[in-house]
Amino acid sequence: MSDGILDEAYERLHHTGPEFEGWLSNHGPMAVEALARHGHERQVHRWLDDYLTRLDELPRGLRPIDDWRAALGDAKRTGDWLAYFDRQLRETPWRDVLGTWWPRLLPGIAAGATHGVIRVGHAVRALHLYGANPPRLTELGQALGYWAARWQQVPGADRLLSSVPSGHPGTAEPDVVAALAGLPRIDDRTGGIRERLGRLVSVPRWEPALTALRPARTPAEAERGLHTLVYRAGLDYLRFGHAEPVMLVHAVTAPTAVLRTLPALDRGLWAPSFAAAWAATAAVTSVYASSDAVKPPSVTAGTPEEVFARAVRHGDEHVVKLADAVLDAHAATGDQRLLDAAGYAVQLI
Repeated sequence: MSDGILDEAYERLHHTGPEFEGWLSNHGPMAVEALARHGHERQVHRWLDDYLTRLDELPRGLRPIDDWRAALGDAKRTGDWLAYFDRQLRETPWRDVLGTWWPRLLPGIAAGATHGVIRVGHAVRALHLYGANPPRLTELGQALGYWAARWQQVPGADRLLSSVPSGHPGTAEPDVVAALAGLPRIDDRTGGIRERLGRLVSVPRWEPALTALRPARTPAEAERGLHTLVYRAGLDYLRFGHAEPVMLVHAVTAPTAVLRTLPALDRGLWAPSFAAAWAATAAVTSVYASSDAVKPPSVTAGTPEEVFARAVRHGDEHVVKLADAVLDAHAATGDQRLLDAAGYAVQLI
């Protein structure tokens, strides 16, 4: 690909804020990175011409971030957080900034309906593939700033994360399939993700189901667990995607973002990263998936290249990002059903 086109797109987007129309996440940086990554550079600016008309201006700051703990999750400080990380990444190598802030931000993985971590994952992939330069560093800074401003915990995940260092006794690896199958559903399915996540605290089966997945004991186990989580969440989109086609995309793309970030992190952070990714997928599934699965639809997806090209023609940012995620999982597993999930999203969204 021509990484110059991605940089041009980043520069156009960095005058816009991380949200628009209230609480909607700006998907532009994530979508253009996926388009460029898969060889669709010619569509990048054309897609962006339309998308930019929907976005708000970059928010102004109020005052510098001094007590970062007090400012976490304060959306009124979004402009301050963006300025903070812009300064950090001008003064400090990006891997050092990420290594410092990843464990601070990880407990708030629900930030922006998980778009904080997803945007970071796309930014890190671009830095890995093409190297560091001002537009890519600015993108990482805006991604981290957005995550910090919208920092939000998954109910009960603090217990899950606190159990990671010691792990559980035994020799079996985390059973992702059984853990996903054991997730409860909320009864009241109205409102947005903030309201729905808040209802999990009153679901008696939620915390036992969340903590049923044994923590990874080694970095290698965490990496395998993440691969399995992305794979199984992708297959679950075929079974449950009809319930909330857009929001259930994030059950796949959030752990994908974490998986993409692992190579840039100290291996000691891999196990808690797996635990947080599990919490994100579990929460999105519990608040958006239906109680009953449907028979997977018959979808003729085609080759990976055809699948992504179809997503590009569709144009919706969620369709593009799901296709991007399942192509990674398909490359790792060879399971055609993952490509079918991307085709299903084209039908549903």
